[in-house]
Order: sequence, then C-alpha cells, then structure tokens
Amino acid sequence: MVLSTPELKKYMDKKLSVSINGSRLIIGTLRGYDVFLNLTLSECVQVIPAPKGKTEGEDSKEEQLQIGTVVVRGNSIVSVEALEKI
Repeated sequence: MVLSTPELKKYMDKKLSVSINGSRLIIGTLRGYDVFLNLTLSECVQVIPAPKGKTEGEDSKEEQLQIGTVVVRGNSIVSVEALEKI
C-alpha cells in the first residue's frame, strides 16, 4: 500500500480549528504533519463548550484552556478548518 502525503503545505504556519473525537475542538498554528495526517500544532487552545442546561449568568460561556504544543493523531481528526486566509 502506497501512502501519499496530505496536501497541507498551504496551511503551514496558519491558525487552524481542528475538531477531534469526543466533540473536542483544538485551535492552534500548524507546525507539521505526516502521511497519517498526524498534526503538530503550537500555541493551542482547547475550546470547552458551555455546559448544557445552564441559564445565562451561570458560567454559560465556553471555556478556553491553554494547552501549548500538541500532536493530534490523524485517526482522531473529524475536521480541519482554516481560521486565516490561505
């Protein structure tokens, strides 16, 4: 089986939003990738949605957790979205 490299060069050093399994969302800058679509992201933030059932004023805002540099396994990626103009 021959694996081809994903066409992500144009996204290098750009801010991306990466949705992963478990309804999780990571926002960071793409620093590297491989043939398995494993991504290395820097300056990352995990966006944690507001809990359901809370009324306004009861911590109903989403939370952003600074997580630094991460490697996201390709098989856990649901979608990738550019947050900057390419």
